[in-house]
Amino acid sequence: MSLETIHNLKSWTAGVEVEQPAIQQLRNIAQLPILGGHIAVMPDVHMGKGATVGSVIPTRAAIIPAAVGVDIGCGMCAVRADLVAGDLPDSLAALRSRIEAVVSVGFNAHDDTPRTLHDGLFGLQLDRKTKDLADRYERLRIMDRIGKHDHRRTFRQLGTLGGGNHFIELCLDESDGVWLMLHSGSRNIGKTVGEAAIDMARTEAVAQHRHLPDKDLAWLDEGTEPFNTYVEGLRWAQEYAAHNRNLMLHAILKAMHEAFGRHVATAEHAVNCHHNYASLEEHFGDKVWVTRKGAVSARAGELGIIPGSMGAKSYIVRGKGHADAYCSCSHGAGRRMSRAQAKRVFSLSDLAAQTEGVECRKDDGVLDEIPGAYKDIDAVMAAQSDLVEVAHTLKQVMCVKG
Repeated sequence: MSLETIHNLKSWTAGVEVEQPAIQQLRNIAQLPILGGHIAVMPDVHMGKGATVGSVIPTRAAIIPAAVGVDIGCGMCAVRADLVAGDLPDSLAALRSRIEAVVSVGFNAHDDTPRTLHDGLFGLQLDRKTKDLADRYERLRIMDRIGKHDHRRTFRQLGTLGGGNHFIELCLDESDGVWLMLHSGSRNIGKTVGEAAIDMARTEAVAQHRHLPDKDLAWLDEGTEPFNTYVEGLRWAQEYAAHNRNLMLHAILKAMHEAFGRHVATAEHAVNCHHNYASLEEHFGDKVWVTRKGAVSARAGELGIIPGSMGAKSYIVRGKGHADAYCSCSHGAGRRMSRAQAKRVFSLSDLAAQTEGVECRKDDGVLDEIPGAYKDIDAVMAAQSDLVEVAHTLKQVMCVKG
């Protein structure tokens, strides 16, 4: 079985291996009656829950909650600082510790909702956004379907990183400019909203006697109460995720100010892009819901971020607006082996060798994030050369992981 045998699919995977379970998932999606066009497959494609990571799925008058996933709005943020490589200390260990002290990682949260009111105009804007999210949170209809939930923790987790493949990195570009880059999502609240919507979709599938190739491909129909409830929560969670990244960026820049003894300004417009989300868009003359599960919007001239694995190169890219890809590109290198397999195959000495020159954790807790567990980022970039052009090439020198 290969991608070429699947009807209603276009792929950008030349030179990149795609595992059979992912191909079967794509075949399952291609059978759905709600598709609003072909599936676009990105070069970082790999098996996910229900739908493949690295796929762009257009649906007509419906959304598949499990295709959006449970880390709603997960994505990237990057900004160039007014620093160059020569401004950095010989050891970045102290800076890494300082950042880890101000940004909670893993399952940790702040003691209270972060406040930035006294941090100038940008801080005031961040606080206003936090208040707006809190006001709308109280009215979210999907909360009625969630039941018991730690509502206070939702806002204590703003400005926190999470775990797994989420990270904060300091990078150098092709001109030795210093970049700050981070990857995170909507924390536990996005997971909670996503799981509630998946349950609603499964309930609808049973009620409508839908025979699905995978129960996680159940959808919600536009115009119904469950659909409206989900979309309201979905859009809120996507905004929460973007705000979460902005708060972390703000906190890290403050930490760098303290470390360098001066204000660290940003010298280039920040990029803040989702890669797990759904939006209503027009393609080929039709309005469709586009779900990017592990894919980034890449309209003509639009900036995006494609990170490599811990210790590999990453890219700031400019979209080419390729119509057949629904103006999208990959969201990273993409895993080539599971976390469990990575821990079986690689050792801590492998981790140390593959992250040489990067100030980062090198212990058992991050072994599953070793660069060797991911696809070759150079091959991934070559496969999508007609989707994006490279604006900046970044090399990690420091990485914080949960």
